[in-house]
Amino acid sequence: MNIDFKKDRDGLVPAIIQDDLTSKVLMLGYMNEEAFLKTNQSKKVTFFSRSKQRLWTKGEESGNFLKLVSIALDCDNDALLIKVNPTGPVCHKGTDTCWEEDNVSSFGFLSDLENIIQNRKRNSENEDSYIASLFRKGINKIAQKVGEEAVEVVIEAKDNNDNLFLNESADLLFHYMILLQAKGFTLSDVEKTLRQRHKME
Repeated sequence: MNIDFKKDRDGLVPAIIQDDLTSKVLMLGYMNEEAFLKTNQSKKVTFFSRSKQRLWTKGEESGNFLKLVSIALDCDNDALLIKVNPTGPVCHKGTDTCWEEDNVSSFGFLSDLENIIQNRKRNSENEDSYIASLFRKGINKIAQKVGEEAVEVVIEAKDNNDNLFLNESADLLFHYMILLQAKGFTLSDVEKTLRQRHKME
C-alpha cells in the first residue's frame, strides 16, 4: 500500500474509522507510518496523537479496542478508510460514535418504516392506525397476516405479473416487520443471525 505520508509536513494521514458490521463512521484519527505498521502488526487500530505527540492504541486505557478488519487507501494516496469491529463505545465521552450516533445498522427506508412501526406499537392503545390495530389484536392475528401474505407471494410468484408479485412481496415484508416488533426484535437482530450463519459456512 503506497501511502503518501510526505504530503503532510508532520507525516500524518487522516484515518476514517468505520464499523464493518453497521457501516457507521465511528471516529476520525491520524496515523503516521509507525502507527500504520503497528496497526497491521497488532490488528488493533493505533493512531498518532497530535496532542500527546506519541502513538496511542485506541482502547489502551478504556479497553474499548478497535479490532482491524481491513484498510483501504483513497485515490490520492493520502487518506485511509479503516473498517473495524469495535469492542465498546468509541468516543471518550462514552457514546458509540464521536458524532453521538447509535452504532446500529441502517436499512434505508426500511429503518424509517421500522421506527414508524415502533412508535405505533408504543402508542397502540391511543393510535387510530392499521399498525396499531394489529398490535391491539395480538400476536396471533399478526402471525396470521404474515402467513396470508406469504401465501399470496407464492401464488403471484407462479404467475407473470411482476407488479402484483412486488406488491405482495412488499405486503409480506411489511407485516413481517410488524411481527418482529411484536416479538421484541428488529431487522438488526435478523441481520446478526444471518451474519453468524455466514461465518459458520
